Amino acid sequence: MKKFLALILAAVMCAMLAACGSTSTASSSASASASASTSSEPSGSKIMYIITPSTSNVFFKTEAEVASAKAEELGYEVKTFSHDDDASKQSDLFDQAIADKAAAIICDNAGADATIEAVQRARDAGIPTFLIDREINQSGVAISQIVANNDQGAAAIAEVWVEAMGEKGSYAELLGLETDTNCSVRSDAYHRVIDQYSDLKMVAQQSANWDQTEAYEKTEAILQSNPEITGIICGNDTMACGAAAACKDANRTDIKIIGVDGSDDAAALIKSGQMVGTALQQCAKISEMAVEQADDYLKNGATGLDEKQLVDCIAITADNVDNLSSFVYTEG
Repeated sequence: MKKFLALILAAVMCAMLAACGSTSTASSSASASASASTSSEPSGSKIMYIITPSTSNVFFKTEAEVASAKAEELGYEVKTFSHDDDASKQSDLFDQAIADKAAAIICDNAGADATIEAVQRARDAGIPTFLIDREINQSGVAISQIVANNDQGAAAIAEVWVEAMGEKGSYAELLGLETDTNCSVRSDAYHRVIDQYSDLKMVAQQSANWDQTEAYEKTEAILQSNPEITGIICGNDTMACGAAAACKDANRTDIKIIGVDGSDDAAALIKSGQMVGTALQQCAKISEMAVEQADDYLKNGATGLDEKQLVDCIAITADNVDNLSSFVYTEG
């Protein structure tokens, strides 16, 4: 009898141990399943990355500040970075955003071709990108590409410049960063207008890479080698400001200068007569639009808008420059 009871007790204990083992295994499987499920689901992150070129340029500083303010207003944690027009650094920042499980990326990119792969990696990781100011050479990767209508703006201010030049004279052109699509778009628009006038002759064309110091140095050299010039067309206001400073130091107040951006520095030079005009890119408006569209996309799964969106520029001259402040134009 005692042997029989011992056998029954042993059987019960084995069953209990087996049950415990099953429970432990099932628990581990459930935990692994939950972990896998969690890793594939949206993180619900409220982090918004804002990546721009160097904010030492007031245009890009405005982009970053306006986008940050709008994102914070909408309840996001904001992280801002500069890629300094270095595609490799930009790629690292996208990887950082992916590792950080960012909700979305707002980016003024570092190259129309070089940026595509980074935006695709973010998209594959479930992070949408909203591009501002500069396009990339591929559709269907970013959710939105919101840019100023550079063609329209450059053409509009070129018409003002042609009139100021009296439709004749020699001139120089300062190009921006040549890997940036805005460089060629603006230059092409300038020439579509200017080249209609046979008495306007371009005698020098150099890249100053959007930089004020480089523009100053290039203008100094151009004035020495081509003293006959009476005009300079610049791809942006930062270079226009450098060109204006070089002309002032050379006592060449006769030179007609234009740019593109609509910066406060350019506005001051227009008021003082050192620049003819600029084409305002409404970067503050564009930056707000990008953040609002990111918020709509995160909440609704769509923006309801086309991927590529153009925002018209405004030609700024001495007649309306008082309406411009911090890249915002107010109707007078």
